[in-house]
Amino acid sequence: MASKIKVGIVGGAGYTGGELLRLLINHPQVDIAFINSSSNAGNPVSKVHADLIGETDLTFSADLSDNIDVLFLCVGHGDAKKFLSENTIADHIKIIDLSQDFRLSNKSIIGNRSFVYGLPELNREAIRTAKNIANPGCFATAIQLGLLPLANAGLLNEVYTTGITGSTGAGQALSATSHFSWRANNIQAYKTLEHQHLGEIGQSLLQLQKNDDIDISFVPWRGDFTRGIFISSTLKCDLSIEELNILFEGFYATHPFVAISKAPVFLKQVVNTNKCVIQLEKVGTKLVVHSAIDNLLKGASGHAVQNMNLLFGLEETAGLKLKAAWF
Repeated sequence: MASKIKVGIVGGAGYTGGELLRLLINHPQVDIAFINSSSNAGNPVSKVHADLIGETDLTFSADLSDNIDVLFLCVGHGDAKKFLSENTIADHIKIIDLSQDFRLSNKSIIGNRSFVYGLPELNREAIRTAKNIANPGCFATAIQLGLLPLANAGLLNEVYTTGITGSTGAGQALSATSHFSWRANNIQAYKTLEHQHLGEIGQSLLQLQKNDDIDISFVPWRGDFTRGIFISSTLKCDLSIEELNILFEGFYATHPFVAISKAPVFLKQVVNTNKCVIQLEKVGTKLVVHSAIDNLLKGASGHAVQNMNLLFGLEETAGLKLKAAWF
């Protein structure tokens, strides 16, 4: 049996770090070497992530080590670039960054490290041979997976997208709009038409539909639930619903975490999984593509583990065969 992958995690105390730990402590090919968190150094992991009591004896550390194969950066936007600027990471260590710092091609290089955009359903072969991965954003993942087959067929034009996300998408640090009392029985549109994920979405779609005629208008919403993202993208299309379902099923035939549903999609199908479930609806020439993911798994940490599996030549689904939180 091959030796296990030695993993280091920076920023293990937040939501994405916690989800990553839940996955990696049960991954058959992983040993966690350290979990860096200066604010929690010396504390048991289960003191911060109480659901892991009895699951692991790991503690947080303020130290780093070069005796690892891959380093996950679960830090805030801007902090990954700062961390790599201030710390020397040995050349043999691969990096998977969950922030937005290296997702755009014009910002994908720091020092001698170049990052590949880690959307396996678009860049799987490039990921297999990469050294460093920029993990996609949560909204970006859900929107792109709903649009990639259309871009591949040259069918995108004006796209109107709405999406709603759970409160965990805002991170663990409290803000005015992440308190329970504010979120409960409440929704709000935010960052209308200027969400930060639009750049990476446009970049990916242009890989497949090589013209600049794609115009995406995106209105994101804050929802009064904790986990999940639900997207609806509307555009004009002349293909029949039967032709479109064949198109989507063919595009995703070899991708294990995308499922095409003929029945209505809902969040409980995907929460606690690394899946994206897509449903198509058509009235006249108007096509609506619904896509749903768990923002902390396929939208963040599960996606990162999927990328790690590809980087190290493992089965893509290793450690990710998760059941939805159905009830």
